[in-house]
Amino acid sequence: MLVRELRHKPAAWGEHRKSIRSRWALPFHAFDWCLHWTAYFLGQWAFLEVLEYLGSLSVMVAVIFYFAESGDRIKQRHYQAWQVINTAQGKGGSGGRIEALHELNEDRVPLVGVDVSGAFLQGLELVKASLMRANLEAADLRNCNLRASDLRYANLHSANLRGGDLTTVDFSDATLADSDLNGANLSGADLTRADLTDADLSNANLRGIVWHNLKGVDSVNIYGVRNAPAGFVEWAMQHGAQSRAGEEP
Repeated sequence: MLVRELRHKPAAWGEHRKSIRSRWALPFHAFDWCLHWTAYFLGQWAFLEVLEYLGSLSVMVAVIFYFAESGDRIKQRHYQAWQVINTAQGKGGSGGRIEALHELNEDRVPLVGVDVSGAFLQGLELVKASLMRANLEAADLRNCNLRASDLRYANLHSANLRGGDLTTVDFSDATLADSDLNGANLSGADLTRADLTDADLSNANLRGIVWHNLKGVDSVNIYGVRNAPAGFVEWAMQHGAQSRAGEEP
């Protein structure tokens, strides 16, 4: 709200001059007197008041348009993130995909079927991501954080998940054949019908995994697994698993 100060008409110069005691200060008082008269005349000009109101109105209009167009800005941001991911498809390196995937997931955009095969995505953080049917084949996901993500039917063949946080990830029907899960945290992960053929589970934390309907464990390395559910190690060894010392995570 604009509050305009009511300006009183300044005194005439002759009257104002009587109040000046020092002659050396006369030029300064004269300049100040001129400013008072200028302010007084401008204060009587309604056009300036209108300009003030228009300035405030323009700010309000700008704020309204900013919020009204927020949806379009979000869509544009998502479009650019998908463009980064799709442009780099099939190429090595990151190519900005770590940031793009993280941004989309932060906005709760489903990443169903995303193809980042062969990408360098070390340290990728996608908590509670929707990655069903995603193609992560041969991707470098060392030390990633995919906690509580949905990776049903995902292709993780030959993916490097060494040291990753895969707590409560849903790997139902996922392909994990030949993947590197050395030292990964698989606590509470659902491995229903997952294929772990030739995978490296050495030193992995298997506390509370769902494993009774595993699709394949032939040649999977279970050396040094930690907190394995009762009966898992014995069952895996009977179905072709191996226990061979390898590189520490």
